[in-house]
Amino acid sequence: MKEESIEFIKSGGVTAPRGYLASGISCGIKPGKKSDLALVVSQQLADIAGVFTQNKVKAAPVIVSMQRVKKGKARAVVINSGNANACTGSRGIEDAEQMTTVTASFLGCSPDEVCVCSTGRIGVYLPMKKIIRGIEKACKQLNVEGGKDAAEAIMTTDTVPKQAALKVKIEDKEIIIGGMAKGAGMIAPNLATTLGIITTDASLSPEYLNSVLHSCVQETFNRISIDGETSTNDTILVFSNGLAKNTTIGMDSPHKGIFKNALRLVLDRLAREVLEDGEGVTKVVEILVQGAASEKEAELVARSIGNSLLVKCSWNGEDPNWGRILCAIGYSGANVDQNKIDLFYNGFQVVASGVRTETKESLIKKTVKMPMFSLLVDLHIGSGQYRFFTTDISERYVRINKGE
Repeated sequence: MKEESIEFIKSGGVTAPRGYLASGISCGIKPGKKSDLALVVSQQLADIAGVFTQNKVKAAPVIVSMQRVKKGKARAVVINSGNANACTGSRGIEDAEQMTTVTASFLGCSPDEVCVCSTGRIGVYLPMKKIIRGIEKACKQLNVEGGKDAAEAIMTTDTVPKQAALKVKIEDKEIIIGGMAKGAGMIAPNLATTLGIITTDASLSPEYLNSVLHSCVQETFNRISIDGETSTNDTILVFSNGLAKNTTIGMDSPHKGIFKNALRLVLDRLAREVLEDGEGVTKVVEILVQGAASEKEAELVARSIGNSLLVKCSWNGEDPNWGRILCAIGYSGANVDQNKIDLFYNGFQVVASGVRTETKESLIKKTVKMPMFSLLVDLHIGSGQYRFFTTDISERYVRINKGE
């Protein structure tokens, strides 16, 4: 590798960096012996940062992990799927804390050094006897090849596990970043939009670790939407154990940009995998809004289009329906002039100055039949722009979500 080069690792996840172990097992939360408990461990105490759901109804594991992350140090995270441990009151908090205590007892560390995540059905108590036995089993099965098992164990309605890893050379040191994520439904950007665990062997200052995670999440996971729903359990954690032995990267480091770019690439790949595996998704759409009065105004427009049920339904029906898009722009809350709006599908202009163009409809319909396409909106007001990724919505999504 050249100095400061970045290269993705073909098969790698949370155990790709030095000093991490993982496992994924079945403890009986899900029927049919499906994997439902994951454990990720740093072999030495690591720095940790996290971002959490902004939903005011927060699951018990979110509340517990938010407290642990404030301390800035951690050894592990234990994750169960199939049960969100949300809206479970004081018992839910006690159960989440017990998961960390039991995990810590097997790892020989403090419970304060263990975070916890859950995903699945809301309002149901955890089967703690099964989980305690499962944690013991997961601890015994920890290994450097366990990343894929862990990624499979955190799945709910996901159809495939989601992993990514890359290596980046900074000066004479090779740094590795790995990660896993889950998510297919209840996906809407608001600080964090799924469960995601990121590991790195880089040495980073605590201030930089927290800053770079928040910045990269804003540029990746916070720019995707499947159904406009922000979960009670959304969490993204990043561990940094320093085993790469690099010169510590801090807020004033000349290498902070290259690490940020590498972390952003890992998060972006995981976010795209979440989007492409969305419940009932048949189309992934990149929306670029430009010419807005500000970036915030461009964001309002992009999110309004990307979360419009009418627009998403039309894309599922392979109908470009630019009228619905203009409607969503109009109620976005942004400053717009309908007589200045231009609209393009994959470079084909369908609206000029707010009026339909003569572009052949067959070209546009061919575009929206594609599994991935782009939408460009130019407001011609200012220089603000914003990029956003969304999907269609299908009858299959309704079938998946009409009951639990």
